[in-house]
Amino acid sequence: NRRYNTPTVHTFLSINGVNAGEGTVPGCFPKDNSNNSKKEEDEESVQRRETTTSSYPSNHLQVNGICDLLVEQASRRAYTEFVQEHSFQANYWRDPRTKELDSYHKYSQLARWNNEGPNNNNQTLNENYSKTSKFIWVMATQDSMVWPKEGEHWGCPDSTSNGGDPFQNKILPIKECEWYQKDLFGLKTAQEMGKNVFETFSGDHLRFSMEEFDRWVKSYLKNHQNQEHREEEYSIPKID
Repeated sequence: NRRYNTPTVHTFLSINGVNAGEGTVPGCFPKDNSNNSKKEEDEESVQRRETTTSSYPSNHLQVNGICDLLVEQASRRAYTEFVQEHSFQANYWRDPRTKELDSYHKYSQLARWNNEGPNNNNQTLNENYSKTSKFIWVMATQDSMVWPKEGEHWGCPDSTSNGGDPFQNKILPIKECEWYQKDLFGLKTAQEMGKNVFETFSGDHLRFSMEEFDRWVKSYLKNHQNQEHREEEYSIPKID
């Protein structure tokens, strides 16, 4: 909805969306440091999250050896104009290592959408983003496809401390990430206006229950539709 948002999206529901990018090859996950990060959630979401676990599946490889090679090759191939134009998976590749930052800013579609980097400053994206009234961000607490899973709540890897190795550091919460602090596309403004809602479910990528799905739809989408119908039903016609 940042690029166009016409007709305007009233409520945007993202279930395990790669909002902050994919930071490593699926199957090559670093040690989970999610216990060191805190997410911006309402009280109800916090209560639900505290009843779940936040660890990645134990059979995942660590980022070393063959995984290092796979990450290197993924960035080498993803950060070109041709691949960015022809592969939507490459659009969401966000190598968190500092040495790849310039290539990410130069070639990545995601960097353009997020207004990241010195040459990406499209204010139309901010204007379009601000038109949406509610954003629902749903994170899977045991996501084995997206790293960091906290990116589904707009968290980000820390590439500034402990030698700058993002795979060894904790995942930063939304308010400590550049796109929020600098309000690059309107995320901070949306948060301050109460537009962001953070949800979680216990499970792997898209492995939510139908009960959870029904609750999201009824809580955030159906209620809005019912409100619109009521407004139409009781609207007073204009008489010239």
